[in-house]
Amino acid sequence: MATVLVTGSRGFIGGHLVKRLLACGMRVRCLVRNSKDAGASSETEIVAGDYLTGNGLREACAGIDIVFHLAGVTKALRRSDYNDGNARAAQSMALAAASVPRFVHVSSLAAAGPSPDNEDLSEEADPHPVSAYGRSKLAGEQAVRRLLPGAVVVRPPVVYGPHDADVFEMIRSIARGFDLRIGRGDRWFSAIFVDDLVEGLLAAARCPAAAGRTYFLTHPEPVSWTRFTATAAKLLNRHPRTVVLPRVAAWAAGCLAEAWSRASRKPGIISRDKVCEAAYPRWTCSAERAGRELGFTAATPLETGLAATIAWYRENGWV
Repeated sequence: MATVLVTGSRGFIGGHLVKRLLACGMRVRCLVRNSKDAGASSETEIVAGDYLTGNGLREACAGIDIVFHLAGVTKALRRSDYNDGNARAAQSMALAAASVPRFVHVSSLAAAGPSPDNEDLSEEADPHPVSAYGRSKLAGEQAVRRLLPGAVVVRPPVVYGPHDADVFEMIRSIARGFDLRIGRGDRWFSAIFVDDLVEGLLAAARCPAAAGRTYFLTHPEPVSWTRFTATAAKLLNRHPRTVVLPRVAAWAAGCLAEAWSRASRKPGIISRDKVCEAAYPRWTCSAERAGRELGFTAATPLETGLAATIAWYRENGWV
C-alpha cells in the first residue's frame, strides 16, 4: 500500500485525484497552506506547509512514496503571484521531495504554448508560452527538472468535469444564450475529462519508464469551439446567439476586468493574458507519447464528458 502526498488536494483536479487514490486503497496525505486546517480527516492525513519558505515541506514528504504536485495559481492580481504560486512553489516542493521515489509534477499546456497551424504540439517542441501564467508554469517545470531529474512532468490542456469552475464560465454563457468568440474563424483546442486525467496521473506515477519524461495528457481528438458550443447547447437545450468580439474590444475588456479585479482584490478569469491566449487559433497537443510509453488513452468523448459535467452543474444549481 503506497503512501501518497497530494498538493492542491482541495482544487478541482486534486479533489478527484484524492478520491481515486483512496478508492485504490492508498494512504493519502494532503498538504495545505493553513496550519489551522491541519489534522486528520476520516480518510486522509492533513498536514500544513509553506510553499514559499519551505517550512513543513520536508516533514510532509517524510515516508512518502509518490508526490503529486498539483498546487498552483491559475488566476492572479499580479505577475509575481503567478511566479510565487507556480515557479517558487514547485522549486520548494522539489527541494523537499529529494528522497521521494516518484514525483509527478502537474504543469499545463500553457507552458508549451499554442500549436502551429494544423498541427498538434509534441513534447519535443521548444516551449514558447505566451502568457504570464504559461511562463510561470514553464519556470516551475524547469525548477523541478533541475532538482529532480527523474521527476515526471505532465501537461494537461483544458480540463473539464464536475466541480470545475473555469470551463463552467463558458457553459454558463451558453446557458444564458450567448456564444462569445474573439475574432473571426474557428478555434481548436485539446481537452480531457477530469476522470481520464486522473487515470493518466496514476499511469505516470506507476510506469518506471516515465522517469525524467514529459507527457501531454489529453484526449486524442482535438475539439473545435463550434463543436464544443453545439454540444453544450444541445445538452442545455439552448440556441445561443453567436457574438463576435473584435480583438481590440476583447483586449479592452481584459483591461477593464483587471481593473475590477484589483479594486475588488479578487482575481478573475478574464484578463489581458487570457485574451492573448484565446486569440491564438490552435491550442492542441499530441496524445501519442502518453499512449506509447504509459499505455494511457483518454477514453471519454466530449459528448459523454460534457453530459456528466452539465448534469452535475444542474444537480448543484450552477445552471
